[in-house]
Amino acid sequence: MRLAPASRVVVILVDGLGAASLKARAGHARTLASALTVIDSVFPTTTAAALATLATGATPGEHGMVGYTVLDAANDRVINELSGWDDLIDPVSWQREQTIFARAVADGFQAVAVGPERYRDSGFSRAVLRGARYRAAESIDDRFESAKKWMREPGPPGLLYLYIPELDSTAHAKGWESPEWTTRLELVDSAVRDFAASLRPTDGLLVTADHGVVDVPAQSHVLFDQDPALVEGVRFVAGEPRCLQLHFEPTLDEVDRAALIERWRASESGRSWVATRAEAIEAGWFGEVDPLVEPRIGDLLVAARKNIAYYDSRTAPDRSRAMIGQHGSWSPAELQIPLCRFGAFAAN
Repeated sequence: MRLAPASRVVVILVDGLGAASLKARAGHARTLASALTVIDSVFPTTTAAALATLATGATPGEHGMVGYTVLDAANDRVINELSGWDDLIDPVSWQREQTIFARAVADGFQAVAVGPERYRDSGFSRAVLRGARYRAAESIDDRFESAKKWMREPGPPGLLYLYIPELDSTAHAKGWESPEWTTRLELVDSAVRDFAASLRPTDGLLVTADHGVVDVPAQSHVLFDQDPALVEGVRFVAGEPRCLQLHFEPTLDEVDRAALIERWRASESGRSWVATRAEAIEAGWFGEVDPLVEPRIGDLLVAARKNIAYYDSRTAPDRSRAMIGQHGSWSPAELQIPLCRFGAFAAN
């Protein structure tokens, strides 16, 4: 897809807005639905991986953000790539690719990111937004006002990234099929409509997402630790409930590793895609994979095909088990996302 030239470009990322959900609620989001083109996100369908790809143009296997939680092999632990940054991890080296914001600034353009204050100096922001000047705005309306102000400011051409996390957080708490989620979608659609109406002929606007969401009821939780044969030999459980990344004990010999893999295949292949790291890389699940990124990927991946979510009841906190909206796997509802074009980028 080629876009027309534009002097000021705004990219709005609506976290968790899947194409299927938007289609299902099209009557509540007429602006977005009228401009809908469906594209695919990346695997795993999770914010850390998808936003890093949006910010760099690289695959998860290249930029290194390969899951919600991943193995930090150097420190023998699992870290949360959204909120688990500390002094042992350098965001600049962990996320391995140059961002589009840094490239824009190097070429003489402006680069701005607009989002809530709490994300300004987070490790994740330093990993994926580096190069952009951060402007904090708490409400959705305030973020759009900040973007409008930037569009009218003098200065060179540039790019503004605007982040909307509210739909995703509502989906996790209430489900995307809830009235609360629909109300938030209406608010976003109204804000996009007003913003698009303010664009000049040389302004371009894209609205997209990082992943979609499926609602998983509590009765569809799979407590895999209740089968001791599935956890014997597993050192770390990473990933997320719809896409486990299992890291084996390094002391397991090849026979025991093969037996553990076979136990998972026998138990879960009827409702999930079960693949070893080598199989997933060969199949292109993570795109091109840098050798330094490989250890972050699980020895075994279990990606849900049916409407289920995996939990280790020994360690899963109650707040995690309370989540309704889920994502991370390969289903069309999770993988397919909108790309809506307005202003100079509007489809002819």
